[in-house]
Parts: sequence; C-alpha cells; structure tokens
Amino acid sequence: MRNTPFLAMAAIVAFLAPAAAQQAPPASSASASSAQLTHKLNAYVGCINRLSARLYESRERYFSWAAKNGPTGKERIIYGTYTIYDTSDCKTSVAAANAADPHDAELEAAANAYVAAVTTLEPLLKEADDYYTQENYKDDKMAKGKALHPRLVAAWDAFAGADKALRAGVEAINDKRAAEHLAAIEASEGRKSHYYVEALMIQAKRVLRAQQADKPDLNEITQALNEYEAAVKAMDEASGKDGDAKLGSMFIGSAKSFLTTAKQLMRRVRDKVPYSSGEKMMLSNAGAGWMVEGSPARLMRDYNQLVDSYNRGARI
Repeated sequence: MRNTPFLAMAAIVAFLAPAAAQQAPPASSASASSAQLTHKLNAYVGCINRLSARLYESRERYFSWAAKNGPTGKERIIYGTYTIYDTSDCKTSVAAANAADPHDAELEAAANAYVAAVTTLEPLLKEADDYYTQENYKDDKMAKGKALHPRLVAAWDAFAGADKALRAGVEAINDKRAAEHLAAIEASEGRKSHYYVEALMIQAKRVLRAQQADKPDLNEITQALNEYEAAVKAMDEASGKDGDAKLGSMFIGSAKSFLTTAKQLMRRVRDKVPYSSGEKMMLSNAGAGWMVEGSPARLMRDYNQLVDSYNRGARI
C-alpha cells in the first residue's frame, strides 16, 4: 500500500572536526579549508540524522493502514501518522552552512531543498496527527483525511527526493575523505586501533550498499561481508594491544551485531529462506521490522547503532 518505494534510512557518519584545545602549529590554507568543509557538512549530516528516519517512519505508519489512493473512512484500524522533531535548528544550521566557504552550488541547493521539504512537512504532519488523534474523521466522514492525503503524498515525495539528493552529495564527499583519512592514518601511525576503526566503518558502508542494491549480487555481498568480518577481527585484536588504545565495548558490540545481522540477511538471500507469517506481520507493522532477524529493517537498525556509537566517540 506504499505510494513510493522507501529509501534507505541509514544514519550518516559525522565528520571529525579538529580538536580546538590542541596546541598545533598555525593551520595551512588546505587544512583550514578542510576544517571549514567539515563544519559545513556536519550541518547537513545533523539534519539527516535527526529528521530523515522519523519522516520515513511517518510515511510508513500512514501507509500501513491507508490505501494508496488515500483513506476512505471504512478502514478497520486507523493509526494516523507520526509528527517529527522541530525543524528550526536544521533550517538555521543549513543557512549558516550554505553561507560559509567552501561553496558547492549543487550541494547547497540540495540542502535548501531538504530544508524546504522538512519545514513543509512539520506543520502538515502536526495537522494530520491532530485530526487522527482526536478521531475527527468520525465527525466529518473522513472529509479532511481525504483532503490531506494528496498534500501528504506530495510533501513526502518532495522530501524523499530531497533526502536522496542531499545524501548522495554528502556521501560522495564522505567516501573520498574517508579514504584519504585512512591512508593518512596508516602513513603516520601504522595499522593500529585508529586505522582499524576507520577501515571498519568504510567496510560496513560497503556491506550496507551491497545488500540494499536494487538487484543484490550475492557474490558482491559475500565479498563485502568477508572484508568487513576481517576488519572486525583485526580491530578486535588490535584494541589495547602493545600499549594501543582500548576501544569501547559498545562500539565493538555494535560492530559485531551488524556483522551477525548482515550474515543472516545474506543467508536468507542465498538460501531463499522465506519469512514466516509472524515475521511478515512484524515487517508490515511500522517500526517493528527490526525485530525480525536477518531482515533489511534489522540490518538498518544495527547499522544506525554502529554509526551512532562511532559518532559518540569510537574514533581515536
């Protein structure tokens, strides 16, 4: 009953800003530009990580009970939809980021489109939530629900397009910088915990992309999984060894949980394992799909938890 295919709701790795407290030599123009880009991109990443997943969940919640063409008032169960968090901080931070150097017209336009989409949805979802929470459809024979439907669909579609474009722009820069950062770490520190944490995050993203491809390739998935598993093992072995920094148990646990779920999903694809009737019910229920082992929803939940634990301080 979904109107359009759902996009990935993966969180995005935040960029590491230079520590202000460190007494370092005066920054070169190149390093200063890199720091400016970091702050700029983190504004976009902050919006995506705070708002996007909830907006996809609001749409999924709505279409879990409403038909593609909208509600009729004859539905057995009417859930309504979800509201989202306040969007004013996102609007303010994007405006500041877009005004700052270095400029990228395409990326800044994508960020503006994202802000326009989320600020349109915030009051619209509040209006819809009030209508359904107060069960006003019982008083107007779903008249307002029918009128809200095309507005909601148009706003969600605009958001999905804006989210996809902004993610693509941010991730393209993220991928390039992550590879450069990993090479710099290896050159200056060698392959220690710091190196393996960064390598693991790159490999985790490759696993996610391989398993989320429109036409998943089992060989590509298997190769990505093998490389990710090797990264997990190397990181675990390096942690705390020979005076190296010891990594937090939460980050290591998140890394291993993602590996387990990725393997379970790969086996479902490889062995053509169907979902049980109970699992199908959970997958169709907005917000419950993560409870199904080896499901795309569980993979996404575990990846987001890995990103969250990384952003909270797994980096060294």
